Amino acid sequence: MSAPDFAASHHFSGTAAYARRERALVSRRFFGIAMSLGEAVADFFACVAGTMAANFLCSFLMLDGFVHYPLHKVVVIGASVGIIVFFLGRRDGSYKKDSGLLRIRETERALSAGVQASCLLLLVAWILGLDICWPEIPFAVVLIPTLLVAEKLILFSLAGKLQPVERMERVIVYGAGDTARRFLSTVIQSPRLGLVPVAVIDAGPAQGSASMLEMGYRGRASIPVQPGPITASQLKATKTDILVLASPDLSREQVAEATEAADQAGIPLAFLGALAAQDPDTAETLDIDGVSLTASKAPAESALYEFTKRAVDLLASAVLLALLAPVLVFIAILIRLDSQGPALFVQERIGRNGAHFNIFKFRSMFTAAPKYARSPTSSIDPRITRVGRLLRRTSLDELPQLLNVFLGTMSLVGPRPEMPFIAERYDLRQSQRLQVPPGITCLWQLSADRSFPIHENIQYDLYYIRNRSFYMDAAILVHTLLFALSGGT
Repeated sequence: MSAPDFAASHHFSGTAAYARRERALVSRRFFGIAMSLGEAVADFFACVAGTMAANFLCSFLMLDGFVHYPLHKVVVIGASVGIIVFFLGRRDGSYKKDSGLLRIRETERALSAGVQASCLLLLVAWILGLDICWPEIPFAVVLIPTLLVAEKLILFSLAGKLQPVERMERVIVYGAGDTARRFLSTVIQSPRLGLVPVAVIDAGPAQGSASMLEMGYRGRASIPVQPGPITASQLKATKTDILVLASPDLSREQVAEATEAADQAGIPLAFLGALAAQDPDTAETLDIDGVSLTASKAPAESALYEFTKRAVDLLASAVLLALLAPVLVFIAILIRLDSQGPALFVQERIGRNGAHFNIFKFRSMFTAAPKYARSPTSSIDPRITRVGRLLRRTSLDELPQLLNVFLGTMSLVGPRPEMPFIAERYDLRQSQRLQVPPGITCLWQLSADRSFPIHENIQYDLYYIRNRSFYMDAAILVHTLLFALSGGT
C-alpha cells in the first residue's frame, strides 16, 4: 500500500489550523524534494565508491588480466554507472516512492539498479570494443549494489531523525483493521512523506486494545487506539491536520459522521485508494479520469522468475550444505551430548498448493514434548533444551532446511510452512499463502510480529506474494543476514 494513495476532500475553512497545515505542507514538500536530491547524490557517490573499491581490490589481489587505470578514468567509469543508476531510479520512481513494508522495497530497488547499471555499462563497453578490466566486473556487480543498499539504510535512518515533528502533518486514522495498520506502518517508515500518525479511532465494537503496533522490525512505534464515534472536538484537541478513512467496513452513517466531524474541525478528509476493496492485500487501484477503480489482482506468475528462483535455490543450497557440513556435524554432536534423542527433528508441514512434506530441523526440544503442538513463544519454555535455546535464538535450528531447499520442497525465501492442524483451519484469505513455495526466511520472520502466530499476521505473506521478484528475494536475504548479524533483535 502506498501512503499517498488516497484522495482528499478539501472542504475546510480558512482557520488557524488551515494556516498551520499550509506551513506543514510546504515543509513536507521541501523536505521530500531535499531527500530525493540527497538520495540521488548519495546513489551517485556510492556507485563511484563501488567502482573505485573494485579497482582497488583487483590491484591489491594482483589478479590476472588486471589493467591499471589512472584514477580519473576509474572515477569516470564510476560516474557513468552512477548516471545510469539515477536514470533507472527515475524510471522506477524510486526518488518519489515511499518506503515499502520493512523497507524491503528500497533494498530491492537498490539491488536491481546496481546490477542493471553494472551489466549495462559492461554491455556498452563490449559493443564499443573498449578496454575493460574484466576481473573488476564481478567485484563491481557485488560492491556497487551493496554500497547502494547500505547508503539507503543510513540515509532513511538519518532522514527520520532530521525531519522536525512539529513541521509534519498530524494524521488520525478512522478504522483499526489491517488496512489501517499497513497505512500507519508505511507512514512511519517513510520520512519523506512528512506525516505523523496521532491516533487511531476504532470504527467497530471496542476490541479492548489500547494501541496499534507498527509492522516493523523492533522498537516499533505504538499508536494509541481510541473508541468511536469520531467527533470534531476530538480532532481539534489532537490538532489533527488530516483525517484518513481506512476501513472497508465503514457504513454510510459512519462516513457521513466522519465527514461532518472533519468539516467542523476545518480539516481535509482522505480516503485510502483501496478502501472499496474486499481484500486490500490483493487489490489494484487504477485512476481513470479522476475515478478510483479497484479490482482484484492475482499474484504475478513468471516462468523466468520461477526457473531462476529454483536454479538459485538448488545452487545455493548445494554450496551451503557443502561449506557448512563441519558446522552441521558439530551442532548435531552438541545436541546428542545435551539430551537424549536424535539430533534431527522431522515434522510434517504444508507446502505449495496444500502438499504435505517433511521438514528437517535440528531438535531444540526434549523428545517427550508433543511432536505437533503450538511452537514455544518464550525461551524459558520447559520443552526447550539448553542447546535448543541457543539454536532457536540464533536460528541455527533451521539450517537442515537447506536440505528441503535442495530437494525442492522449500525455497530460500517464501512464507513459513505451518503444521497440518493449523493449515486445515485456514480461512480463504489465509489459504492464499499456500500459492507459492514455502521458504526458510520471509518478511514475517524478520518482523517483530514473529512472536505471534503466522496465520494471525497474514499481511506479510500476502505482501510478498503480490510483489515477489528475484530482487525482492535477494533483498529479503540481505535483511535476513543483517538480522542474524544483529543477534535476531
